[in-house]
Amino acid sequence: MTALWTSADAVAATGGQTTAEWSATGVSIDTRTIKAGDLFVALTDVRDGHDFVAQALENGAAAALVTHRPDGVAQDAPLLIVGDVLHALEGLGRAARARTQARVAAITGSVGKTSTKEMLRAVLEKQGKCHAAEASYNNHWGVPLTLARMPADTDYAVIEIGMSNPGEITPLSQMARPHVAMVTTVAAAHLASFDNLAGIAHEKACIMDGLEAGGIAVLKGDIATSQILQDHAAKLGARQVLFGETGPDWAVVDVRITGDVTVIKATGGGEDYLFKLSVPGRHFAMNAVGVLAVVDALGADPVAASLDIAGWVPPAGRGAREIIITDIANNGESLELLDDAFNANPTSLIASLEVLAASTPTDDVGRIVKGRRVAILGDMLELGQDEIAMHSNFAQNHHLQSLDIIHCAGPLMRHLWDALPEEQQGQWAATAAELVPRVTRLVDAGDVVLVKGSKGSKVSLVVDAIRKLGHRRS
Repeated sequence: MTALWTSADAVAATGGQTTAEWSATGVSIDTRTIKAGDLFVALTDVRDGHDFVAQALENGAAAALVTHRPDGVAQDAPLLIVGDVLHALEGLGRAARARTQARVAAITGSVGKTSTKEMLRAVLEKQGKCHAAEASYNNHWGVPLTLARMPADTDYAVIEIGMSNPGEITPLSQMARPHVAMVTTVAAAHLASFDNLAGIAHEKACIMDGLEAGGIAVLKGDIATSQILQDHAAKLGARQVLFGETGPDWAVVDVRITGDVTVIKATGGGEDYLFKLSVPGRHFAMNAVGVLAVVDALGADPVAASLDIAGWVPPAGRGAREIIITDIANNGESLELLDDAFNANPTSLIASLEVLAASTPTDDVGRIVKGRRVAILGDMLELGQDEIAMHSNFAQNHHLQSLDIIHCAGPLMRHLWDALPEEQQGQWAATAAELVPRVTRLVDAGDVVLVKGSKGSKVSLVVDAIRKLGHRRS
């Protein structure tokens, strides 16, 4: 396998000193997933990565990036010693970006970053060698790690960039140096760290700060804060491409959700498009059209991308759709699970409720004769001073009003639960963990079940419990 990093290249990138010559075929920060030949990066987070260096080397790591030789590590162990491990990882990321001729896209947004990144990966890997962030590696260590893992012969790179506080996006964009920067949307997420939506928009606009000369900004054109994004692009001299329901450059003409498919009509670049996603969701449709705009801006083929995008499915926890077969002996005895347990804010919850409201339960297969549309909702976190009203007001959402029963977990979701009419009130618990032992009473065969909440609400525990009711089929 071709070396990703030699000891000489890594020394040049980090300014460190190596105790031996080595070459690495990958970069890892986790001994649980490390592969033979990886460079192990001993980051300090909840635990000090130096405590795991011996284990990493024992598991086949080519070398370890450290500030010192940890206890229990042999004198002749291959180590790259630096003053600061995170700064050294950033050095590797910058060097990896500098040595590639790849066309780079950077994506941010309050909703849909990870799903859009995966859509873009799915279509670009059909048109060349594509490198993209793993999972949601979009923060101060995730971005340099993604860059450090990028092979020099990459054709397209997709870098996801997130934030939770002001000032976080600019340095990551400048590290990634994208040719195309995309903002999926601006919504009430991490509002606790900002005064208002305008503040979030200003921070999201910073994704453009690292644009290469002649760079292109792909921006949502029909949101209230779009002008803030457009003004930032204009200040930087970036070419703007606007997408959304009204375009004007890429416009969603029609969206039809039928069963487990979304059919989309769109226009862009002077062409008409008719394509589908293998998953329901108006929000996915909007981001898919944005993806076509990014593909076009990168110089790739948006027509081919519109055909290939049907092969994309959402990652686990972000709208993934599964069938849970509760009794393999009885034909049709199953429930449908919508796993959206890793992110929640008012905008994304509206989108998920629309998908659930459009679903079709199955009658006559469970204990309860009529199949139901069931929502299990955890707290939406980091919404700021209006968080209580943002939860309780969802009782008026017309998609939610068409559901059969709503179970809630967490102190914030208690306000929604209290506002529900009695016939829709399912169970409430102070924590998601308390719902786990009750799961057989929360759902039944024939139901379509949405589980959604911020990652910190831990409603993923309920997802796992539902999966254990039977056998999974994606």
